[in-house]
Amino acid sequence: MKKRNIRILCGALSVLAAAGMVGCKSGDDADGAIKITVWVSEADKAFAESVAKDFKAKNPDKNYQIVIDIEGENEIATRILNDVENAADVFSCPNDQLGKLINGDALTRIAGDRLTRVQQANSAGSMESVTMNVNGTEGVYGMPYTDNTFFLYYDKSVFSATDVQSIDGILAKCSSSKQFAYPMTDGWYTTAFYFGKGLGYEVQYDQHLAETSISCNFDNATGEQVTNAMWQLVKNPRVKADANDSKIIAGFNDGSIVAAVTGIWNKTAIENHLGDNFAAAKLPTYTLGNEQVQLTAFAGYKLMGVNNYSKNKTDSLDFAEFYINRENQIKHFEMRGFVPTDETARMDERVQSDVCAKAITEQLRFSKTQKNVPSTLWVPMEGLGSAMVAGAQSGNFDLKNQLKACVDAIERTTN
Repeated sequence: MKKRNIRILCGALSVLAAAGMVGCKSGDDADGAIKITVWVSEADKAFAESVAKDFKAKNPDKNYQIVIDIEGENEIATRILNDVENAADVFSCPNDQLGKLINGDALTRIAGDRLTRVQQANSAGSMESVTMNVNGTEGVYGMPYTDNTFFLYYDKSVFSATDVQSIDGILAKCSSSKQFAYPMTDGWYTTAFYFGKGLGYEVQYDQHLAETSISCNFDNATGEQVTNAMWQLVKNPRVKADANDSKIIAGFNDGSIVAAVTGIWNKTAIENHLGDNFAAAKLPTYTLGNEQVQLTAFAGYKLMGVNNYSKNKTDSLDFAEFYINRENQIKHFEMRGFVPTDETARMDERVQSDVCAKAITEQLRFSKTQKNVPSTLWVPMEGLGSAMVAGAQSGNFDLKNQLKACVDAIERTTN
């Protein structure tokens, strides 16, 4: 719907709203409240609501109405750009979506004293992840609050610390009823096999951060060997290759999964199921011929962004900065296990002694920064993994053609 039509519709709806029938999003309610809509993941809703309560208590001179809504972080850019003027004021998202959001004029640039405070508090790596060059000018377009990578969870009554150094060591202790879960249908996880062998992609952008060309070498001779190693794992009955968050949690709960690759957001649920046997480590190595190859994870950051079209932009920036401050990053760690980007919070004894924080720190030594990622990467990689899973059931997987089709779908050439 064109902007003009949106304004006409909202104007008409406002008449109905006065009659108490329907409402259109507005920066202020009739009672003068300053409305801020915040989008976070379902698992973060309780945390966000507690932050909103504290924020209002810290600002008694203002009448805030803060609405916390659930929105999947991986779909934030698409959802916001569908109707940027009526999207959330503040939202959580991974840093790899910044380019798309900036290109759609949907993100507010952080500046002034606020920028100084955020830069001084948070790690250099996290700040680099939200720094973008737009039209030749470098700027910061979000406020980071945690690392975003994946690692290994395992049941230490089944595995030793030595066992979990390699997938071979893990599978030696697994069976078809006690599996190792790896999300092979999710490109965020499966790229770790290719990155481990130094394979990757290259993206070219124009001055507005729009992609102009994408190249990918996953389908060269080495890439075919890597894909075959993945295929051998998918076929192995000791591997749960169609794993996702819900299946991993359910598997740890009923004992059908004893080791799994996933992220920090599943820490609380897995720890609750494993109890004293809860353990974590960096990703294992995998076998490629006679070589052990270290799985190399994407390493990104999660951030709070502010909509460039927010009707209460300054207040929204204030809320975003409050959301990621030192105290709230520690609180977020305690509630969700999210390792802080705030340098002082990260040195807190509770963080330093945490098993997952240690695993993440070790994994970051074997990682690829999640920046300048092709927008075309995810769907083809999901398709490749899904073809493997289907092939394991049918006994047929055309590796070369499936891999070529995947890379052809990722690549883009300049017109």
